[in-house]
Amino acid sequence: MNPELTHLTDPIDPAWGKAAFIDVETTGLNPAYEEIIELAIVLFAFHRETGEIMGIIDEYTGLREPSRPISRSAFLVHRISKRDVRGKTLDHSKIENLISRADFLIAHNAEFDKGFVGKMFPAALSKPWYCSMNGIKWYRKGFASKALQNLLTAHRIRVDRSHRAGADVRACLMLLSLMNQNGITYFQEMLNERKNA
Repeated sequence: MNPELTHLTDPIDPAWGKAAFIDVETTGLNPAYEEIIELAIVLFAFHRETGEIMGIIDEYTGLREPSRPISRSAFLVHRISKRDVRGKTLDHSKIENLISRADFLIAHNAEFDKGFVGKMFPAALSKPWYCSMNGIKWYRKGFASKALQNLLTAHRIRVDRSHRAGADVRACLMLLSLMNQNGITYFQEMLNERKNA
């Protein structure tokens, strides 16, 4: 059963931290010339002492028509077609607002997402980035893979549409909200791992 992510109403507790989880789907793998075609960002609150994810403050998911073709290999992963994105644009001011309100940004494979997001939204490059894929020692915990879909399956978190930005962001937040074998959230473990690096 999926853990619940509640929606919070402002104002939130000033002692809580705010972070944003970002995921993108793209025309291909190289941010130097490939482009974002879908972006999801969820701004959430967390308890600074315990690492408990308190709930969602605000969120946005949007599609974007690129200036280049969607590669066949990318389409086979996310199944977003040229028709799906025709005439679509991202809400830049909404995305920039969510980025600006976050203490830091997180992605599953942050190096990939940061390359694309930073190119389109330079303000994202001034924020610290955390990685839920490499910032947690998944292999050491006995998981065969640190790929998101495999981790979700292993934790019995169901996703309606895998490899779609909105569903993946929410699923990864559910994953990070779970407790590890030491009784702390995966989210807190990720923060601790960065501090100790």
